[in-house]
Amino acid sequence: MTVDIHPDYLVGQHLSDYDFDLPQELIAQYPLKERTASRLLHVTTGVIEDLHFWDVEKLLRPGDLLVMNNTKVIKARLRGKKETGGAVEAMIERVISETEALSMLRASKTPKTGSRLIFENSDGQTCTATVIGREGEFFHLRFDAEVFSILDSFGKVPLPPYIEREAAKEDEGRYQTVYASRPGAVAAPTAGLHFSKELLKNLSAHGIEEAYVTLHVGAGTFQPVREENLENHTMHSEWCEISPETAEKINRAKAQGRRVISVGSTSLRTLESAADCAGHVRSGTMDTRLFIAPGYKFKIIDVMITNFHLPKSTLVMLVSAIVGRARVLEAYRHAIDKRYRFFSYGDACFFEVPESARAKTC
Repeated sequence: MTVDIHPDYLVGQHLSDYDFDLPQELIAQYPLKERTASRLLHVTTGVIEDLHFWDVEKLLRPGDLLVMNNTKVIKARLRGKKETGGAVEAMIERVISETEALSMLRASKTPKTGSRLIFENSDGQTCTATVIGREGEFFHLRFDAEVFSILDSFGKVPLPPYIEREAAKEDEGRYQTVYASRPGAVAAPTAGLHFSKELLKNLSAHGIEEAYVTLHVGAGTFQPVREENLENHTMHSEWCEISPETAEKINRAKAQGRRVISVGSTSLRTLESAADCAGHVRSGTMDTRLFIAPGYKFKIIDVMITNFHLPKSTLVMLVSAIVGRARVLEAYRHAIDKRYRFFSYGDACFFEVPESARAKTC
């Protein structure tokens, strides 16, 4: 199943409407020592409140259902050379079989179908991949061994482009949620990085329930929006899955009037993509291109926990759909004035969905 929505509410919306000035020094280059020590900005249509992430216990209520993305970041960045000698860098986008993957490739000369790529690790071991075709902007690669084992041995953690340093050993654990269990993402669902095992245990003791979805974040998440008219932008496709158990938990919570809390944009897009007009979530797998911006009406989520996002990004548009573009830009100006840390290793927001942003059931 593919969820591919080009909604009418994008008509008349412009990329430049979602721009803001961000001082370079506020882009977090390293994680804090303690996951829960990050700051938390509580935002509603009437409140902008400065907190710390451990205060999330005060904002959540017994009976709330936390929905988290259990994808696990793979060491998706490979460096090596073409058989002809030129340097090449591969960024794995999606593993599609035991030995095959789709990948972005960076090289001085575009590798042709049939080309062999040679990758080497720090121990001097090598592996090879053959270019067997193209799928749009991605190259279809066939490796000489199982993909995940090659990535474990030869790959590097693919830190986002705005983290201007090489990945270090500590990133292998820190750029990963404590509940990551299903390998396949090339970027972390970063809202989840603020949760420690101890915090999750405390929340459970206070009657807050957990459920997990899977969305393997692709490299396309970092691709800029190039169309000034948003109706012309096509979202990158991402694979996601909801288990029958998770769908049952969500539908039960909604039927009982309990809040569904999305931890991150990936969890949110998965839930909203899987929802019907009656506000029920169906289980199964799908590819989603859901583009959420102001005008979208939320069927499932009541609260979103998320990090701060890039100017002119689809994620700023998404949070603007919750409390409005003007309110989001006001909250971001406040965060900049208060020297919050931005992006993947930065601080977090707690957005509450107002009644005006909710869908009417069919």
